[in-house]
Amino acid sequence: MTITAQDLQLGTRLRGVSLTLRQGEVTAICGPNGAGKSSLLTALAGILPLDGGTVRLDGDLLALLDHADRARRIGYLPQQAELAWDLSVEVLVALGRLPWNLGAAADRTAIDRALADMQLREYRQRPLSRLSGGERARAMLARVLAGEPTWLLADEPLANLDLAHQLTLLAHFRTLAGQGLGVALVLHDLAQAMNHAGRVVVLEQGRVVADGPPEAALSAEMIARVWGVKARWLGEAGARALVI
Repeated sequence: MTITAQDLQLGTRLRGVSLTLRQGEVTAICGPNGAGKSSLLTALAGILPLDGGTVRLDGDLLALLDHADRARRIGYLPQQAELAWDLSVEVLVALGRLPWNLGAAADRTAIDRALADMQLREYRQRPLSRLSGGERARAMLARVLAGEPTWLLADEPLANLDLAHQLTLLAHFRTLAGQGLGVALVLHDLAQAMNHAGRVVVLEQGRVVADGPPEAALSAEMIARVWGVKARWLGEAGARALVI
């Protein structure tokens, strides 16, 4: 089961990007500001109209799928989500069930699981306006998870989270991948990508310049080339630190 992008073109933001994401792995998308990371993720989710190229979801052209089918299969978490109403956490998470017509029991099970996974059960009746930035970020992700997608595309999901919640969330992403989901994350923290992703895609000026295991895609040589920073890695696999 795959998402396959072929020669994606989007102005100067994406310039001939081709790659295949596979279920069962965590892929980190990295690159400096303006490299095209968010544009790639929204293109893979079918949100942005493309100037050229195609995206296929398990062989089907994404552009031809109806919106409900696409929403059931792809869960997308934007970098910044705007909310027009001051909903409770539980009502927000329940919105993730909109693509489904399963009935109250199945919906309740999915909502409760998402709240538990994001450690939000005690906040379920709390209005969003009374949440911290990190709590709100977890609530937004819980909404996506409640939809039980087969693909999770998240743009900087660790932003606004403290270190403990970052590590908990990264472990949860690996668990989801182990359960067969495809997980693609835009990450700025290269150490988190090195230690927690099974694969890293590096973008530079709208092009893929590295794609492979973290040790290769985020080598000291690649970091110097793309980020213009002289750095080295310390530590063992899974617990590496980047020294600049």
